Amino acid sequence: MPETATDTQKLIEEEAKRRRTFAIISHPDAGKTTLTEKLLLYGGAIHEAGSIRQRKASRYAASDWMAIEKERGISVTSSVLRFEKDNIKYNLLDTPGHKDFSEDTLRTLVAADTALMVIDVAKGVEEQTEKLFEVCKMREIPIITFVNKCDRPGMEPLEVMSNVENQLGIEPIPASWPLGYGKDFQGIYDLIGKKLYLLRKEKHGAKKAEKEVYDLEEGLEKAVLSQAEKDRFREEVMLTEDLFDSMDPEAYQHGKCTPMFFGSALNNFGLDVFLDYFSKLANPPQPYENEDGSERVITDDFSGFIFKLQANMNPDHRDCAAFVRVTSGKFERGLEVEQADGNGNKKIKMSTPHTLMGDERHILEEAYPGDIVSLFNPGSFRIGTTIFSDHPVRFNVIPLFTPEHFMKVSTKDPFKRKQLREGLKQLAEEGVVHVFEVPKGVGNELLLGTVGALQFDVVKHRMQSEYNCELHMTPVTYNSARWLPEDQEVIDKLEKSYSTHVTKDMEGNPIVLFDSTYALNQAEEKVGSENLYKFKQN
Repeated sequence: MPETATDTQKLIEEEAKRRRTFAIISHPDAGKTTLTEKLLLYGGAIHEAGSIRQRKASRYAASDWMAIEKERGISVTSSVLRFEKDNIKYNLLDTPGHKDFSEDTLRTLVAADTALMVIDVAKGVEEQTEKLFEVCKMREIPIITFVNKCDRPGMEPLEVMSNVENQLGIEPIPASWPLGYGKDFQGIYDLIGKKLYLLRKEKHGAKKAEKEVYDLEEGLEKAVLSQAEKDRFREEVMLTEDLFDSMDPEAYQHGKCTPMFFGSALNNFGLDVFLDYFSKLANPPQPYENEDGSERVITDDFSGFIFKLQANMNPDHRDCAAFVRVTSGKFERGLEVEQADGNGNKKIKMSTPHTLMGDERHILEEAYPGDIVSLFNPGSFRIGTTIFSDHPVRFNVIPLFTPEHFMKVSTKDPFKRKQLREGLKQLAEEGVVHVFEVPKGVGNELLLGTVGALQFDVVKHRMQSEYNCELHMTPVTYNSARWLPEDQEVIDKLEKSYSTHVTKDMEGNPIVLFDSTYALNQAEEKVGSENLYKFKQN
């Protein structure tokens, strides 16, 4: 018998409940990529973790697949990683930790229902973590915290909690507690299940850690600690053991407080305790708002939005993959979809959808809310494009971020002007770089804008390797930039201003560049700060 509409909706609801789509946020070197590998290890997606420390032996993290990532040992682009554990399907949106690639991370957070915040026990909350936290705060999504590197010297747990609260204004709620600090770190006490896990260190943490589970007092008897240290641990447990049970669920759902777990990703300490509760704490797929303010219920007809474009994942094919977050309905291979942004009633058949694991792709037959689907870009998809099967919807969720660094760029070979524009247009569509006409410029030059300076290196590398186009870059001294409304009166006023330059990006979005903070302040007085956007909806 064919499925009824009610049967289909029930199936969608059940499948959505099994999904957990989350992004990891952290400062560089907090251990994010290592933690990602270990989540895949414990989730059964890989059998041996490729730690960052072993890259010299040509073993790379599964999430780092671009040539430049392997050369530099850093993540420079988001990737999607799937694994399943205890009948829960996880979609892990792995993001660059380096601050210079934060724009990719900021966009990816829009596709996540939960954020996993990784903090280095020695350094606490750092600059990049604060910046990414602001996006989570803006979206009011739940944040779960993993305090990493507890087997190294660092702050004591109560200090870490105080640091998080002071720096981010979010209340930390301990869910596990470390037994011993630094070199004396011996295990984790599960404050929810009231069990003490004593763990054995494995070489490189490539395999799952062996554990011994005890009641508190029995475990403390076996721990190699002084009596004073044991007494101190008991006191800390007494102070913290009831905090999780009294956590306000509403405050957690809106990102006002964060459950906090302790451990060491490198040596697999505390990961099993963390994963036991992560599926319960992480949100299943949540509804997204249509641009008119109404909610798209997850059991409605298929819809999704593109939060990332990635060209040339397969160097043998000049393809471009579009990463789609499924927001409602059931996606099936061969489904015909429409675009919400000017593609008319033209149907596009999605005949080769893929599921992803880093750069590995496998044909996908079906997907449900929360899943990430890789689709071939027919040429009309852009970051932020909404697609749907039946009832029209538009999710205006991904903002354009203001670039902070600028370079003039030209091609060293004057006969490669076409490759220059085509290549940079592709990278701009992916969100790697903003490309502008040079204000009052002449000749074969374009202006590049990025959130981080290292993005210029990525542009240079990819233009050379993917488009055989060697770039010449020249620094320019713009101090800041702001996006503008489509208001000719505002644009005219700014074009007449001193040390102020108006131009447009390749999509025709107007932007103004300032030579100094003084020029920006003058512009705010002249046209109003409400007409100068740090980010705008695309």
